[in-house]
Parts: sequence; structure tokens; C-alpha cells
Amino acid sequence: MKTEVKKLDSTKCEISVEVNGEQVKNKFEEVFALIAKEAKVPGFRPGKAPRDVLEKHYASSVHEQVLKELVPDVYNQAIAAEKLDVIELPQITDVKLDRGSLSFKAVVEVTPEIAVKNYKNQTINYNTVSVSSDEVKRQIDSVKESRKAENLDDKFARSLGYPDLAELEKAVERQIFVTKENQERQRIENELIENITKGLEFKLPAGLVERQTQDMLRQTKIDLAMKGLPRDKIEEQEKLLLEGIQPEAKKQVKVYLILSQIAKKENIAIDDHMPHKVIEFLLREANWQPVSK
Repeated sequence: MKTEVKKLDSTKCEISVEVNGEQVKNKFEEVFALIAKEAKVPGFRPGKAPRDVLEKHYASSVHEQVLKELVPDVYNQAIAAEKLDVIELPQITDVKLDRGSLSFKAVVEVTPEIAVKNYKNQTINYNTVSVSSDEVKRQIDSVKESRKAENLDDKFARSLGYPDLAELEKAVERQIFVTKENQERQRIENELIENITKGLEFKLPAGLVERQTQDMLRQTKIDLAMKGLPRDKIEEQEKLLLEGIQPEAKKQVKVYLILSQIAKKENIAIDDHMPHKVIEFLLREANWQPVSK
């Protein structure tokens, strides 16, 4: 197999591929063998038609099937051989196939080169999470008012499934603590991502941005429909929705690509959990400093 890669820009490459010899010939023979088993040719029992008769009746079908099977196989081999990090389906052109050779061109979107550095030892300023008695009291008072209860006592606590008021207060304190802890964790992660992405500018793959934009638009439409907005009203707002979604979609794609680059550098598997695993890695490598009160 011969391959030649031409860089079109920072996110697109054109691959010229040519295969000669046994791989092409064997695929033709494989497809002919499968068709011969079931071919219905007048005057012959299934599977008994001579090759020249099959050629006459099924040559175009075989050619089409060989293309369907061989082009993806050869394309994947070329991508692997050139070690290209392809992120979108290819645009295949200039396909030529005969009994001994196959050639085509494929334009693909690839991950841009990102000069990620200084992502370790980030300084993280964290707030120590605590819950005051006043916060607990306000939360319980809010529940009391919503239930139109008169006295905060053990009976009230039991109506909420707790043995006594003290246990209710402990549970509310834990809930508030977890909520505040999650908020602080989210703030820290956002700050960390902002720090490692700051100053990194590169062209985003258009296909990846479009896919993310459409995914977000689809989810936004679902959310609006769940809130009771009629379909025609949602469609009327689509252009406005897109204007609001596109900047966030670009930001998310940028963050994903940067985290992917870090993952490759640190031998972290690129899978559905990759962003979370990279952030956990960065948090472990960071310098933690408490915020002075």
C-alpha cells in the first residue's frame, strides 16, 4: 500500500492511497465466491454456474460490493500507517478500482497540534467548607414554613422520617455541607480549566464544532419542549438559540481537545471518562493553597 499525506490546514489532511496486487485480487475472489453460492443463473443450479457466466451477469454487482468492503478496510489501514488522529468521517473522492488495483483520496479532519505545557503544579486556591448553625436553622425553618408546621420539635422531625430534631439537624447540616462542597469543587475545576486553556489559541475542527453545536441545540429544544413550549415556537427561535449555543460549543470543543492532548502526554486512555480522569490527574498534581479569610 502506498500512502501520501498532504496537509491542507491545521485541521485537515488529504490522504492519497493506492493498493496493488493480492489484497485487491483476493477481495474480488472472495466476493465472487459468496455470490456464486447463491447466484440464480438460468440453466444452472445454484452454485454451479461457470465463472465466465457469473462474470457476465454479476460483474457490476461484484465491483460495487468490492468497493463497499475494500475502501473502508484500506482507508483504516492508511490511517493507522500514517498515525493520523482522525476525528470525523472522511470525504472519499477519485476512487478507481480494477481487478488488480484500488486508489482513492480521502480528506479528513484531524486533531490540531496543541502546544500544551505548564499544566502540572497549577496553584489552586480553595475555600474550606463549613456549615454554620444559622444555615441549618434557616434551612429547617424553610421546610417548616413549606409544611405549615407550628413547632420545631421531635414530632416535626418524625414527620420527615427522622427519630428526633437533633438527627434532623445533623442530616440538614450534611446536606448543606455536600452542596457547598460540590459547588466549591465545581469552582475549582472551572478555575483549573481556565488556567490551562488561557493563551492557547488554535483552529477548531469545523466538523467537531458543528456536531457539538447540533447536540447542544437538540438538547435545548428537548428542554424547552419539556417546559411546555410549543414546537412551532421552538423552531421560530432556532436561529436565536444557535447564536447563544455556538460560543459555548466552541469552548467545550477547545477544552476537550486540550484535555485530550494532556491525556496523550500522560498515557491516559481516550474514552468517555477521559475529561474526568484528566481533571483528577491535574488536581492531584496541583499546589493547593487555602484562601485566607
